[in-house]
Amino acid sequence: MYKGKPVILASQSPRRKQLLEQAGVPFEVKVVETAETFPPDMPIPEVPVHIARQKAQAVTALCKAEDIIIAADTVVVLDDTIIGKPKDRADAIRILSALAGRTHQVITGVVIRHQERERLFAKTTDVHFKPLTPGQITYYIDKYQPFDKAGAYAIQEWIGAVGIDRINGCFYNVMGLPVSRVVEELEQF
Repeated sequence: MYKGKPVILASQSPRRKQLLEQAGVPFEVKVVETAETFPPDMPIPEVPVHIARQKAQAVTALCKAEDIIIAADTVVVLDDTIIGKPKDRADAIRILSALAGRTHQVITGVVIRHQERERLFAKTTDVHFKPLTPGQITYYIDKYQPFDKAGAYAIQEWIGAVGIDRINGCFYNVMGLPVSRVVEELEQF
């Protein structure tokens, strides 16, 4: 319950769960598998909000009228191209090699829905990787197996500590949920 209303997190992400717990928001997880598709001509900043909305709509049938649904999606963008989750080890090496020594954007789209009200927003964080050696990249991939992560990395793991030298924006956004903004929006429900 958040101020008397049950909160539903429409995500299996352990990082999103951790961030909501850290913020003291009690919640229950409900997930329905969604395709996570978007129109090919959709502007990139709108993509994660569109996918988050699909996730929220998918769980609506499982929820009660008084529930507040939170859904989110995170994309990594390099050179105006969305970098998804790696298909395999070789793809993870390719992705991290492309990110090394460069700045990319992490955009998280969030949908918060309660009855007829819906709040949609996206938060962008610029992330800069130092140059990475092939040894650092393969060490990280082999030890941390980042195959379920957009951009093939998690900022809170080893690669973030040794490879990322600066960010401009919200750290927690890069983890998958701009939690301070989420709490701020929840306060308005």
